[in-house]
Amino acid sequence: MTQTATVNYHLHKPYRQAFELDAGGILGNLVSPELAATSVVLADNRATTNTVTFASDAVEFIALKTQVRDFAGDAWKPVYDAELTATLSDSLGAREVVVFDHTVRTDDPSATRKPARNVHSDYSKDGAEQRLVDLLGAEVASEWAQGHFAFINVWRPVEHPINSAPLGFVRPSSVDPSDWILLDLIYPDRKGQIMGLVGNPKHEWIYRSRMTPDEVAIFNIYDNQGLASIAHSALDMVEDPNVTTSRKSIESRTLVRY
Repeated sequence: MTQTATVNYHLHKPYRQAFELDAGGILGNLVSPELAATSVVLADNRATTNTVTFASDAVEFIALKTQVRDFAGDAWKPVYDAELTATLSDSLGAREVVVFDHTVRTDDPSATRKPARNVHSDYSKDGAEQRLVDLLGAEVASEWAQGHFAFINVWRPVEHPINSAPLGFVRPSSVDPSDWILLDLIYPDRKGQIMGLVGNPKHEWIYRSRMTPDEVAIFNIYDNQGLASIAHSALDMVEDPNVTTSRKSIESRTLVRY
């Protein structure tokens, strides 16, 4: 089954482009580079027999219930971190897992963190290597870098099934290396790098319709031994116009050692 949606691709420019987050010291204030709104065709993973696996496509959709019922505050974090650690250890064979960041996003104009509506992956090579040092310290990071490590994102709907702005992915095998561009990510207190994706009609978009809070998408955002980083974005689309619940989700960034 196919569906259509609008996504915002990046554009080639003769200069380095950047996002500014919490610009001017205002929480949630985002200054974005120029983007190109583009209609794309989606393959619904729930309605197709074509398999999507982490090993071959850098993303996988799995059933994963959680004991957490409310993601407000911080009390839930130890329970959820333990669940994610067990899942990544079991499903990917990770021997160490560091869960280091959670972001709850709500598709509401007044929300501090809204769905990311640009086609991107979270780390460049330099950005990932710097984040490794930031998280572990230079000495431990050097030890991890001698082996196989990766940054992996686990994304889950919160409270309701996703009806609008679901998360979509570009199958890595359909991406040309020249489609990627480096982008600076400027925070008030630090600077990072991400990868933006420029539009290409060869891109194959995949998503899972009406994902529920008992399902997650596990996807690769950097791997030092070559598994592709997967481009992703919130999709501007609505599954059922009669459903009025806002899209709410939590994404958890993890560092794993294989």
